[in-house]
Amino acid sequence: MTLKAAVFDWAGTMIDFGSLAPMGAFVRAFEQFEIPLTIAQARGPMGLPKRDHIAALMVLPEVAAAWTQRHGQAPGEADIDRVYEVFVPMNVAAVTDHADLVPGAAEVVAMLRERGLRIGSTTGYTREIMARVLPLAAAAGYSPDNLVCAGDLAEGRPGPLMMYRTFADLGVHPPSAVVKVDDTWPGIAEGIAAGTWTVGVTASGNEVGLSHPEWLALSDEAKAAAVDRAGKVLTRAGAHYLIDTVADLPAVIDDIERRLAAGERPVAAGDR
Repeated sequence: MTLKAAVFDWAGTMIDFGSLAPMGAFVRAFEQFEIPLTIAQARGPMGLPKRDHIAALMVLPEVAAAWTQRHGQAPGEADIDRVYEVFVPMNVAAVTDHADLVPGAAEVVAMLRERGLRIGSTTGYTREIMARVLPLAAAAGYSPDNLVCAGDLAEGRPGPLMMYRTFADLGVHPPSAVVKVDDTWPGIAEGIAAGTWTVGVTASGNEVGLSHPEWLALSDEAKAAAVDRAGKVLTRAGAHYLIDTVADLPAVIDDIERRLAAGERPVAAGDR
């Protein structure tokens, strides 16, 4: 067996080095309701569908307490909807400022296509947000063969349904012939739930959270420490491999191909 497809996340993996667009929008959306939100809090559930992300933030003890104090009652479903309605247009506006491809992304996709792989994509972004992203990515040289967004199906990450839709869209199976590349724990968990190989992206992703210039300005020691912290989060989620950025993917693809040829299959984290 050989690999048949690679499925990529978007922000922090293929575009938006540091996953900056959604983080800022979450902080500003909560500010509209006079609720302070730290960057670390905003990044914690990153990778989930955006309404689910807001729901996860609402149950943080500090956020729930602040909401109760400011609005007179604990946050509920209607409040999640109110924040979500404010968040989406903010994210739509922000995403165009953070849509540059991660260096090496287009070249890696070209290499994978030359090897016969289909290119899939799933995202925690909505269709409305991705409508702004797709033409910018295409102009920069990246157009995947499919797109599955948060809200397209009854359940998003960390469950496997978006991956199942991708398998059907691309016409690929079994899951062991697919690799999922993502910078967030829900995205890695999505791949594990679907039975694919998983590759966690550290340096360009949400867990490090730095722009490309900020990343380049770090010392080697600081880079190593940041990658180590990010790697631990992604490994706990089940990542079979870790890479700094998508530009480092080719060596991983070679190793997966070797393991598949030897009869190996991806193993879920709890089964290792």
